[in-house]
Amino acid sequence: MPPMNNAERDRDLESIQEARQLGRAAVEAQRQLEGCTQEQIDVIVEEMAAAGLAHSEHLAELAHDETGFGNVPDKVLKNNFVLKDVVEAMRGMRTVGVLREDREHGVREIAEPVGVVAGIIPSTNPTSTAFFKCLIALKARCGIVLSPHPTAAQCVKASAEVMAEAAHKAGAPNGIIGCMSSVTMQGTRELMHGRETDIILATGGIGLVRAAYSAGKPAYGVGPGNVPAYIEETANVPKAVRDVISGTTFDNGTLCSSEQAIVCDRIIKDEVLEQARANGGHLLTPDECDRLAAVLITDRLLVNTDYVGRPATTIANAAGIKVPEKTRVLICPVGGVGKKYPLSHEKLSPVLAFYVVDDWQEGCQRCTELLRFGGMGHTMVIHSGNDDIVLEFGLRKPAHRVLVNTVAALGAVGHTTHLFPSMTLGCGSWGNNITSDNIGPQHLLNVKRLAYETREYIPKEVIEPATISDQNERTELSANIVTDTENVAGDGLEIQIADFLDKRGLLPKASEVPPVVGRNAVISVRDVDASDTVLKAPPPPRGRPEVPTDQNQVGPQSNTSETAAAHFLPAEFVSEDDVRDACETGEKIGIGPDTIVTPLALELGETHDIFRRL
Repeated sequence: MPPMNNAERDRDLESIQEARQLGRAAVEAQRQLEGCTQEQIDVIVEEMAAAGLAHSEHLAELAHDETGFGNVPDKVLKNNFVLKDVVEAMRGMRTVGVLREDREHGVREIAEPVGVVAGIIPSTNPTSTAFFKCLIALKARCGIVLSPHPTAAQCVKASAEVMAEAAHKAGAPNGIIGCMSSVTMQGTRELMHGRETDIILATGGIGLVRAAYSAGKPAYGVGPGNVPAYIEETANVPKAVRDVISGTTFDNGTLCSSEQAIVCDRIIKDEVLEQARANGGHLLTPDECDRLAAVLITDRLLVNTDYVGRPATTIANAAGIKVPEKTRVLICPVGGVGKKYPLSHEKLSPVLAFYVVDDWQEGCQRCTELLRFGGMGHTMVIHSGNDDIVLEFGLRKPAHRVLVNTVAALGAVGHTTHLFPSMTLGCGSWGNNITSDNIGPQHLLNVKRLAYETREYIPKEVIEPATISDQNERTELSANIVTDTENVAGDGLEIQIADFLDKRGLLPKASEVPPVVGRNAVISVRDVDASDTVLKAPPPPRGRPEVPTDQNQVGPQSNTSETAAAHFLPAEFVSEDDVRDACETGEKIGIGPDTIVTPLALELGETHDIFRRL
């Protein structure tokens, strides 16, 4: 690599300095935003969305003019999807204070913002992604600094300014939203690595996403799509083909969730091709496919950026292929998947690979091959009227969004499905991503947990039973969050134990303190009179030697081992309290093969050699 001249070096330094300044401003602003209430945050987000909608069409035009990708109407739709659908999904979502209360288990969850977000913006969806990241960041009370792709720097900066101005008017501090205007690789690297940044939201090429993951910060990155669309023989073929072509031509294929290949059953092949032609598809010959591949896919198996998001006719002309003027998508029969078949890769343009299979099992395998070659963990779509086959695809495919009978490009982002609406789609561990979710404000929160005691810890060497005051002390800690035991339904072993004791008349009366069973049975003492909690003359635990009530009946023969053994019966149930009572009195507890012993009772009893196995 040739050495940088002074002008290039000065631009790099300028970019690095700008990243630091914007980061510092965002840190200070975020500290102020952190003190906002939920109501204040929601007002800020709503005002940002309203401002974005007012500028949506203008910014879509600016993005198209600057990048040359896609088309204005579809870019407007993407902007509005974020400004309407995403905002609607966030309405009512708590991101301030207590998020959830689990009264049964005594846990409160409290939201904390992660801090300052570094938002890396691609050139394929620049304004919509900028809107999206600003909105979810402020919803989570985070500051954000955007680093746009150099070829989309102006439209992203304009979008950020719209968001920042609206946020400030609604009460957000200055500097909460920043955008780099001097964009270089060194500046973006400084933004990701800088100590001001707390988390990275990276949308872009593989190299950029890897750089984000190597920055030493928490990062959400996304992988490539290469989305296969399988049309099974029971599908509504006209709708299925229309959906596929609508997806791959939407904004000229710039969404990473846009369809990249058709896989169809042989029995419906002719109908699929007929419907494809009716929807603007043009089937290429093998020679034309080779010429197209040479233009569209580079030797490094990357899509040629000169043709990303370009119309099908433009791409065909570049490859020297004559097609009808109304051609919307180029359909290319491909013989396999892998490096020998460049068109089996993600194309980010209105070009579809075409495969024919004999049945759904072969279709399943072909879709898996396409995902493994360039779309692991991302998205696929199946068109079928057989729900058993649909389920098989859901179970088998290495994709975290398996869409059914819809447009993949828009279904994956949540526009035609009920998935969380998002412009950042995680690919999970299959795609070397940290999450498989559609990213939202919930991913920009740290969650603190208040956990109240639900089971008292008593060291093994302490054998004295807990006093009533100890129990009251424990329950008072949790009484303000955990419901009364009588209103909490137990489950599993707890229900079995309660039923067992109830049938044998061993449950305490209403005036008695109910036994603490399991981790969830926390007693509220708010309405209990302490004077009523003392148990009177509790019977000896079952399984101990029975003592005659009439002391006059005690004779010499009662001291013989034969008589003692006869009276020593195996217990039916042994609790921790039984063991503690036995430790205090020095007695043994008989247990047999049918005796139910709680885990804590077993551990304590074996420690103190309390059990006599019968």
